[in-house]
Amino acid sequence: MKKLNFSTVMLWAGMFFLYAPMFILVIYSFNESKLVTVWAGFSTKWYGELFRDQQILDAVWTSLQVAFYASTMAVILGTMAAFVMTRFARGWGKLTLSNMITAPLVMPEVITGLSLLLLFVHMADFFGWPAERGMLTVWIAHSTFCAAYVAVVVSSRLREIDRSVEEAAQDLGATPFKTFFAITVPMISPALVAGWLLSFSLSLDDLVIASFASGPGATTLPMVVFSSVRMGVSPKINALATLIILIVSLIAFISWYFARRADIKQRSSSA
Repeated sequence: MKKLNFSTVMLWAGMFFLYAPMFILVIYSFNESKLVTVWAGFSTKWYGELFRDQQILDAVWTSLQVAFYASTMAVILGTMAAFVMTRFARGWGKLTLSNMITAPLVMPEVITGLSLLLLFVHMADFFGWPAERGMLTVWIAHSTFCAAYVAVVVSSRLREIDRSVEEAAQDLGATPFKTFFAITVPMISPALVAGWLLSFSLSLDDLVIASFASGPGATTLPMVVFSSVRMGVSPKINALATLIILIVSLIAFISWYFARRADIKQRSSSA
């Protein structure tokens, strides 16, 4: 019998610590009882109740819209910031920009949300825009702090690429604009995809900043879940969390499958 070493024990202990609560949550999403801590038999009625709850469905659609638009804008802003951080000559301007871009990474979300709220209020007083806080202000707020994460991811990739390819394209007559989109963007595309997915997850999961930047007409899913939990945990929340876990697991499995196929194809072609 093979003895368990320390690394294996720690691996299984960490897996149990991370995934045991999720496993329990999935089980209790099929609970008949209204009490989430009392098992009263197997039932799928809470999934039906979930899909009949229009407030949760509207919040899901709002969160998906905001996350999509915010992650797209964050990739655009973060890529431009990363390009400046890695390609421009050293100076006080570049150092100031780098510090300003990375500040949201260490700034408490309460401070970020409060500062954005004050910004929107003063802009409404002086310029009359935005007239009210809603999906647009949440999109601006999420784009602001997600761009910092994209800038860090993309700048790491920009420092690693071979700049001689870009220089060769410019020597052959390509403009800097065409070189960027024809040469640089394909080379950093994995970082762009990673930054987009990271921004999408952060925006979809955000509660604090959205609470400051949103209005009555733009309630995101984390805000609905938090408000419902404060009144007592509903089994519908367990059903919602189970569906989210299922979707995330499915996406992770599909990504792993295609990555494995690409790796096998690359090995077979190089053999």
